[in-house]
Amino acid sequence: MSEKAVLTFRDKKIELPVLVGTDGEVAIDITKLRDQTGMITFDPGLGNTGACSSSITYIDGDKGILRYRGIPIEQFTNHPNFVEVAWLLIFGRLPKRDELKAFSEQLTENELLHEGLKHQFQHLPVDAPPMAILSATLSNLACYHQGFLALEDTEALTAAAARLISKVRTIAAFSYRRSRGWPIIYPDPKMRYCANFLHMMFSIPFQQYIVTPEVEDALNLIFILHADHEQNCSTSTVRTVGSAKANLFASCAAGVSALWGPLHGGANVEVIQMLERIHAGGLSPESCIEAAKDKANPFRLSGFGHRVYKNYDPRAKILHECCDRVFSSLNRQDPLLDIARKLEELALQDSYFIDRKLYPNVDFYSGILLRAMGLPTNMFTVCFAIGRLPGWIAQWKEQHDDPSTRITRPRQVYTGNDAIDYVPMEQR
Repeated sequence: MSEKAVLTFRDKKIELPVLVGTDGEVAIDITKLRDQTGMITFDPGLGNTGACSSSITYIDGDKGILRYRGIPIEQFTNHPNFVEVAWLLIFGRLPKRDELKAFSEQLTENELLHEGLKHQFQHLPVDAPPMAILSATLSNLACYHQGFLALEDTEALTAAAARLISKVRTIAAFSYRRSRGWPIIYPDPKMRYCANFLHMMFSIPFQQYIVTPEVEDALNLIFILHADHEQNCSTSTVRTVGSAKANLFASCAAGVSALWGPLHGGANVEVIQMLERIHAGGLSPESCIEAAKDKANPFRLSGFGHRVYKNYDPRAKILHECCDRVFSSLNRQDPLLDIARKLEELALQDSYFIDRKLYPNVDFYSGILLRAMGLPTNMFTVCFAIGRLPGWIAQWKEQHDDPSTRITRPRQVYTGNDAIDYVPMEQR
């Protein structure tokens, strides 16, 4: 017999079902609460509300655990392959050799943009934000691929996913080159996913950008570590839009718009800007740590703490180690990396940060790595979106495959005027 939770309010007691997740997480099912009591729950930010059940990503923030389809995130680091992880997230299992080969070939076949869509870039201001371009262009893909607005089977979903995952990097690279006034560089069908993206970003006519294995692995890791992260703001947005039976293109475009917010996708930009201010101002890491602990001081230490993780973000650990490999291969030093490492060392020894469980998060090192690859800060969130796209597709698919899915329609606690009379203009 399943457990029940008992809600007591005034003279009434209501029994509510209890759900238990795979790793023992307990949830009280309030689906029928309003029908039975006339009451709703109040949870601004939905930090304590489970809006769905999902088998895609598992997080234990207290222990610093992140798993994709049950596989610990650390196990993707030795030979990082973003395309393989994308398949895993969307279809629920690791692909077989022939499946991965076929999916990779689909990505290659769909890497070009329709020329009509490409010409739209010429009508955009050169200083247009890349995230605005990405959101608009993903939505515009629906105009050129209308056959995929209704996905009735796995084959159609696979084809639509291949188009989105492949074309998103082409759109991103084109938007960057538009902002620089550079000629468009088309994708190279002989190159792998991440190397091809960097080729489109940085190659120039008659001089191809050479991608080192260390940099290619690092970009694969960045995409993998951002590929899904449970019901965050942008993923919840994709599910909210998708709950209305909106098509995959529109739902993912909405996810890009949510990710654009500085509190979500723009956090690593704030880290870089903070490190640049520290370096330019000649500030010591020790003084920054003290300033961060002073409530009267406006200085804020970006890249520490997380809404979910109350331990060291496992993604940050991976990128910390990746920094060593990349900078060694490039034979380059970065004063911002030196500052970041010292800040981390000091914070992890300071009781103020330890007691408040303020550990480095993924944004603390991802921006430094992207900067080392030559990407400007306005492309950081675009790279986040490229990485997160398979997770959005997986979440959209899971929701659409669930026959119990209902359109998202939160309630509210109304605090406005009670009934009042309309006042004619001449009496106001």
